[in-house]
Amino acid sequence: MTDRKAQLTANLAQVEERIASACASAGRKREEVTLIVVTKTYPASDVRILHELGARHVAENRDQDAAPKATECADLSLTWHFVGQLQTNKVRSVASYADVVQSVDRTKLVTALSAAADRGGRELGCLIQVALDAESGERGERGGVAPDGIEELADAVASAPGLRLDGLMTVAPLAGPFAGRQRAAFDRLMEFSSRLRGNHPAANMVSAGMSADLEDAVAAGATHVRVGTAVLGVRPGLG
Repeated sequence: MTDRKAQLTANLAQVEERIASACASAGRKREEVTLIVVTKTYPASDVRILHELGARHVAENRDQDAAPKATECADLSLTWHFVGQLQTNKVRSVASYADVVQSVDRTKLVTALSAAADRGGRELGCLIQVALDAESGERGERGGVAPDGIEELADAVASAPGLRLDGLMTVAPLAGPFAGRQRAAFDRLMEFSSRLRGNHPAANMVSAGMSADLEDAVAAGATHVRVGTAVLGVRPGLG
Protein backbone atom coordinates (compact mmCIF):
# COMPACT_ATOMS: atom_id res chain seq x y z
CA MET A 1 0.00 0.00 0.00
CA THR A 2 1.36 3.44 -0.95
CA ASP A 3 1.77 6.15 1.68
CA ARG A 4 -0.98 8.21 0.05
CA LYS A 5 -3.39 5.29 -0.05
CA ALA A 6 -2.68 4.51 3.61
CA GLN A 7 -3.27 8.16 4.50
CA LEU A 8 -6.58 8.35 2.62
CA THR A 9 -7.69 5.01 4.06
CA ALA A 10 -7.12 6.26 7.61
CA ASN A 11 -8.74 9.65 6.97
CA LEU A 12 -11.76 8.13 5.26
CA ALA A 13 -12.20 5.69 8.15
CA GLN A 14 -12.15 8.56 10.66
CA VAL A 15 -14.75 10.54 8.70
CA GLU A 16 -16.89 7.42 8.33
CA GLU A 17 -16.71 6.94 12.10
CA ARG A 18 -17.78 10.55 12.67
CA ILE A 19 -20.76 10.22 10.35
CA ALA A 20 -21.81 6.89 11.86
CA SER A 21 -21.54 8.33 15.37
CA ALA A 22 -23.52 11.44 14.42
CA CYS A 23 -26.22 9.28 12.84
CA ALA A 24 -26.43 7.13 15.97
CA SER A 25 -26.71 10.22 18.18
CA ALA A 26 -29.47 11.61 15.98
CA GLY A 27 -31.36 8.31 15.84
CA ARG A 28 -30.77 8.05 12.10
CA LYS A 29 -29.62 5.12 9.98
CA ARG A 30 -26.08 5.45 8.58
CA GLU A 31 -27.36 4.91 5.03
CA GLU A 32 -29.48 8.07 5.28
CA VAL A 33 -26.35 10.21 4.88
CA THR A 34 -24.19 10.26 1.75
CA LEU A 35 -20.56 11.36 1.94
CA ILE A 36 -19.39 13.59 -0.89
CA VAL A 37 -15.60 13.94 -0.98
CA VAL A 38 -14.53 17.41 -2.16
CA THR A 39 -11.33 16.84 -4.13
CA LYS A 40 -10.48 20.41 -5.18
CA THR A 41 -6.76 21.03 -5.80
CA TYR A 42 -6.03 17.31 -5.45
CA PRO A 43 -5.06 15.14 -8.45
CA ALA A 44 -7.04 12.54 -10.34
CA SER A 45 -4.80 9.89 -8.76
CA ASP A 46 -6.43 10.69 -5.40
CA VAL A 47 -9.87 10.31 -6.95
CA ARG A 48 -8.84 6.88 -8.20
CA ILE A 49 -7.66 5.85 -4.73
CA LEU A 50 -10.88 7.15 -3.17
CA HIS A 51 -12.93 5.15 -5.66
CA GLU A 52 -10.89 2.07 -4.82
CA LEU A 53 -11.69 2.71 -1.15
CA GLY A 54 -15.42 2.85 -1.83
CA ALA A 55 -16.13 6.55 -2.38
CA ARG A 56 -18.74 7.09 -5.08
CA HIS A 57 -19.54 10.80 -4.80
CA VAL A 58 -16.92 13.48 -5.49
CA ALA A 59 -17.20 17.25 -5.75
CA GLU A 60 -15.32 20.14 -7.30
CA ASN A 61 -15.82 23.89 -7.10
CA ARG A 62 -13.78 25.10 -10.10
CA ASP A 63 -14.42 23.99 -13.66
CA GLN A 64 -10.76 24.34 -14.65
CA ASP A 65 -9.89 21.70 -12.01
CA ALA A 66 -12.96 19.54 -12.49
CA ALA A 67 -13.15 19.14 -16.27
CA PRO A 68 -9.75 17.45 -16.83
CA LYS A 69 -10.15 15.37 -13.66
CA ALA A 70 -13.58 14.11 -14.71
CA THR A 71 -12.21 13.22 -18.15
CA GLU A 72 -9.25 11.35 -16.62
CA CYS A 73 -11.60 9.41 -14.32
CA ALA A 74 -14.37 8.81 -16.87
CA ASP A 75 -13.93 5.04 -16.57
CA LEU A 76 -14.91 5.10 -12.87
CA SER A 77 -18.46 4.78 -11.53
CA LEU A 78 -18.65 8.17 -9.84
CA THR A 79 -21.29 10.83 -9.29
CA TRP A 80 -19.73 14.25 -9.89
CA HIS A 81 -21.08 17.23 -7.95
CA PHE A 82 -20.26 20.83 -8.86
CA VAL A 83 -20.38 22.87 -5.64
CA GLY A 84 -18.73 26.22 -6.46
CA GLN A 85 -20.13 29.51 -7.65
CA LEU A 86 -20.80 29.00 -11.34
CA GLN A 87 -20.42 31.63 -14.07
CA THR A 88 -22.61 31.20 -17.14
CA ASN A 89 -19.56 31.03 -19.45
CA LYS A 90 -18.52 27.80 -17.67
CA VAL A 91 -21.94 26.17 -17.83
CA ARG A 92 -21.45 24.27 -21.08
CA SER A 93 -18.31 22.59 -19.75
CA VAL A 94 -19.79 21.81 -16.33
CA ALA A 95 -22.94 20.36 -17.91
CA SER A 96 -20.79 17.89 -19.86
CA TYR A 97 -19.51 16.02 -16.79
CA ALA A 98 -21.40 17.07 -13.64
CA ASP A 99 -24.27 14.87 -12.50
CA VAL A 100 -25.44 17.38 -9.90
CA VAL A 101 -24.95 21.15 -9.72
CA GLN A 102 -25.34 22.19 -6.09
CA SER A 103 -24.90 25.95 -6.53
CA VAL A 104 -27.94 27.08 -8.53
CA ASP A 105 -28.78 30.58 -7.27
CA ARG A 106 -30.26 32.64 -10.13
CA THR A 107 -32.65 32.22 -13.05
CA LYS A 108 -29.99 33.19 -15.61
CA LEU A 109 -28.01 30.15 -14.49
CA VAL A 110 -31.09 27.90 -14.72
CA THR A 111 -31.63 29.01 -18.34
CA ALA A 112 -27.98 28.39 -19.26
CA LEU A 113 -27.84 24.97 -17.54
CA SER A 114 -31.07 23.89 -19.20
CA ALA A 115 -29.80 24.84 -22.67
CA ALA A 116 -26.48 23.04 -22.11
CA ALA A 117 -28.07 19.90 -20.65
CA ASP A 118 -30.65 19.78 -23.44
CA ARG A 119 -27.96 20.23 -26.09
CA GLY A 120 -25.90 17.44 -24.57
CA GLY A 121 -28.85 15.07 -24.12
CA ARG A 122 -28.22 14.91 -20.37
CA GLU A 123 -30.31 15.36 -17.25
CA LEU A 124 -28.66 17.49 -14.59
CA GLY A 125 -29.65 17.30 -10.96
CA CYS A 126 -29.88 20.77 -9.40
CA LEU A 127 -29.81 22.02 -5.83
CA ILE A 128 -30.91 25.52 -4.96
CA GLN A 129 -28.10 27.11 -2.95
CA VAL A 130 -29.63 29.03 -0.05
CA ALA A 131 -27.77 32.01 1.41
CA LEU A 132 -28.76 32.40 5.04
CA ASP A 133 -26.80 35.68 5.18
CA ALA A 134 -28.65 37.34 2.28
CA GLU A 135 -31.42 39.91 2.43
CA SER A 136 -34.41 39.70 0.09
CA GLY A 137 -33.35 39.94 -3.55
CA GLU A 138 -29.64 39.66 -2.79
CA ARG A 139 -27.05 36.90 -3.18
CA GLY A 140 -24.92 35.69 -0.30
CA GLU A 141 -21.24 36.42 0.25
CA ARG A 142 -20.46 32.83 -0.78
CA GLY A 143 -23.17 32.62 -3.42
CA GLY A 144 -26.74 31.48 -2.94
CA VAL A 145 -30.21 32.95 -3.19
CA ALA A 146 -31.97 34.69 -0.30
CA PRO A 147 -34.54 32.44 1.41
CA ASP A 148 -37.50 34.29 -0.07
CA GLY A 149 -36.23 33.46 -3.57
CA ILE A 150 -36.19 29.68 -3.13
CA GLU A 151 -39.69 28.96 -4.39
CA GLU A 152 -39.43 30.96 -7.61
CA LEU A 153 -36.04 29.46 -8.46
CA ALA A 154 -37.22 25.93 -7.62
CA ASP A 155 -40.20 26.30 -9.94
CA ALA A 156 -37.87 27.53 -12.70
CA VAL A 157 -35.61 24.48 -12.31
CA ALA A 158 -38.53 22.06 -12.14
CA SER A 159 -39.99 23.35 -15.40
CA ALA A 160 -36.69 23.61 -17.30
CA PRO A 161 -35.86 20.95 -19.93
CA GLY A 162 -32.85 18.81 -19.03
CA LEU A 163 -32.90 19.76 -15.35
CA ARG A 164 -34.14 17.88 -12.27
CA LEU A 165 -34.87 19.64 -9.00
CA ASP A 166 -33.13 17.56 -6.31
CA GLY A 167 -33.32 19.82 -3.25
CA LEU A 168 -31.36 22.46 -1.33
CA MET A 169 -27.78 23.25 -0.36
CA THR A 170 -26.19 25.75 2.00
CA VAL A 171 -22.78 26.76 3.31
CA ALA A 172 -22.73 27.80 6.96
CA PRO A 173 -22.63 31.62 6.78
CA LEU A 174 -19.72 33.67 8.08
CA ALA A 175 -21.89 36.74 8.72
CA GLY A 176 -25.42 37.58 9.73
CA PRO A 177 -27.67 36.01 12.39
CA PHE A 178 -26.40 32.47 11.75
CA ALA A 179 -22.66 33.22 11.87
CA GLY A 180 -21.04 30.71 14.23
CA ARG A 181 -24.39 28.95 14.71
CA GLN A 182 -24.08 26.04 12.30
CA ARG A 183 -26.71 23.85 13.89
CA ALA A 184 -29.26 26.68 13.84
CA ALA A 185 -28.36 27.40 10.21
CA PHE A 186 -28.85 23.77 9.20
CA ASP A 187 -32.11 23.53 11.15
CA ARG A 188 -33.39 26.53 9.20
CA LEU A 189 -32.35 24.88 5.92
CA MET A 190 -34.36 21.79 6.92
CA GLU A 191 -37.40 24.02 7.46
CA PHE A 192 -37.00 25.38 3.94
CA SER A 193 -36.58 21.83 2.64
CA SER A 194 -39.81 20.73 4.29
CA ARG A 195 -41.64 23.65 2.71
CA LEU A 196 -40.11 22.96 -0.71
CA ARG A 197 -41.22 19.32 -0.61
CA GLY A 198 -44.80 20.48 -0.23
CA ASN A 199 -44.76 21.52 -3.89
CA HIS A 200 -41.89 19.32 -5.09
CA PRO A 201 -42.04 16.01 -3.15
CA ALA A 202 -39.05 14.48 -4.96
CA ALA A 203 -36.73 17.38 -4.07
CA ASN A 204 -35.63 15.73 -0.84
CA MET A 205 -31.86 16.15 -1.00
CA VAL A 206 -30.32 18.44 1.63
CA SER A 207 -26.60 19.13 1.22
CA ALA A 208 -25.03 20.76 4.29
CA GLY A 209 -22.03 20.39 6.54
CA MET A 210 -18.32 20.16 5.84
CA SER A 211 -15.24 18.86 7.65
CA ALA A 212 -15.69 21.09 10.72
CA ASP A 213 -19.45 20.88 11.15
CA LEU A 214 -20.70 17.64 9.60
CA GLU A 215 -22.09 16.47 12.97
CA ASP A 216 -24.35 19.53 13.15
CA ALA A 217 -25.59 18.86 9.63
CA VAL A 218 -26.34 15.19 10.36
CA ALA A 219 -28.14 16.15 13.58
CA ALA A 220 -30.29 18.63 11.68
CA GLY A 221 -31.24 16.03 9.05
CA ALA A 222 -28.90 16.62 6.08
CA THR A 223 -28.90 13.85 3.50
CA HIS A 224 -25.46 14.73 2.08
CA VAL A 225 -22.28 16.12 3.68
CA ARG A 226 -19.41 17.64 1.69
CA VAL A 227 -16.03 16.79 3.21
CA GLY A 228 -12.66 17.79 1.81
CA THR A 229 -9.92 18.58 4.33
CA ALA A 230 -10.81 15.79 6.79
CA VAL A 231 -10.36 13.21 4.02
CA LEU A 232 -7.64 14.67 1.80
CA GLY A 233 -5.67 16.83 4.22
CA VAL A 234 -5.00 20.56 4.41
CA ARG A 235 -4.73 22.05 0.94
CA PRO A 236 -1.36 23.54 0.01
CA GLY A 237 -1.35 27.33 0.22
CA LEU A 238 -4.84 27.52 1.68
CA GLY A 239 -3.87 27.19 5.36
